[in-house]
Amino acid sequence: MPPLSNRENVAPAKPPFFWGVDVGGTNIKIGLVDDSGRPVVFDSIETQPEVDPVKACQRVAAKCQQMALGVAIDCDQIVGCGVGAPGPLSLREGKLLDPSNLPAWHQFPIRDKMSEALKMPVSFINDANAAAFGEWWIGSGAGQTSLALLTLGTGVGGGVIYEGKLINGCNSFGSELGHIIVDCRPDARLCNWGGGQGQLEAYASASAVALRAQELIQLGTSGILHDTWKEAGRVTAKDVYLAAVKGDDLALQIVDETAFYLGVGIASAVHAVDPGLVVLGGAMNFGGASCPVGCRFIKAIRAEFSRRTFSNVSAGTKIEFARLGPEAGYIGAAGIARQASKELEAQA
Repeated sequence: MPPLSNRENVAPAKPPFFWGVDVGGTNIKIGLVDDSGRPVVFDSIETQPEVDPVKACQRVAAKCQQMALGVAIDCDQIVGCGVGAPGPLSLREGKLLDPSNLPAWHQFPIRDKMSEALKMPVSFINDANAAAFGEWWIGSGAGQTSLALLTLGTGVGGGVIYEGKLINGCNSFGSELGHIIVDCRPDARLCNWGGGQGQLEAYASASAVALRAQELIQLGTSGILHDTWKEAGRVTAKDVYLAAVKGDDLALQIVDETAFYLGVGIASAVHAVDPGLVVLGGAMNFGGASCPVGCRFIKAIRAEFSRRTFSNVSAGTKIEFARLGPEAGYIGAAGIARQASKELEAQA
């Protein structure tokens, strides 16, 4: 993303500034965000998940220094950093526990080590909760008091903001909507991490979509997806989307089944917290609102949700695609840092 200073017809960035860091298994996204939530500059580095995470924190700090110089931002105006990372984690201790996609980062005190590297206060949050905060701050939920976010990717993440406050939970496991039970049968599917039987992630993640597609193909179906599997030896969620766009019956069946389980899961989440707005983020949106398949997908989710809830709840709940895309995580992490800074100012 180009810096704001290089874009036409954009008002000057508004200090103070905050770093947002979104740690993923492949890349670490880093963005500098101004006080109104607008990104000033963005970049990313490789995570190198098998390498000492202290070195990753040092590389983040070096990249931040380079980025700040590139947009001529005085470092004194950058007052904090927010870090979003995958769980399980301990927010109280500021550390990762045993994230499956970061094998060298188990029991890593990321909050303190990142603070040491950056030489500034660091706020720490679950990555999906960070994305939820970003969408609530300046995205689909801007102007709303509450929202629930589902991130549809390799797994299914979740974040809930109620009356302006993140629901983090006693065990730093609050808002994990991907682990809502949607199938209680004894032979229900398992989540990616090898447990979590019958949970939403096992039915509505990109990996689950790909697995279900391959199982159905091997039952002897024909069509575009079958041809893709025969040629490549596997299919992905993106293959399902591309085949659905072309009208492949099996692909459309899988899209509809995924929508069914999301409707079930969303009904349970809404019945617990009644946020008024549910936002679908992540890479697996089947083309989103600009694509007929994406429109079919969200329409089916809304219909299943409506079928399983009360009429006033259905009428009072919006289900929408997220607006911020892959930027939500680092923007939300920066927003968490901004919130912490404002709270400290108020206490002074």
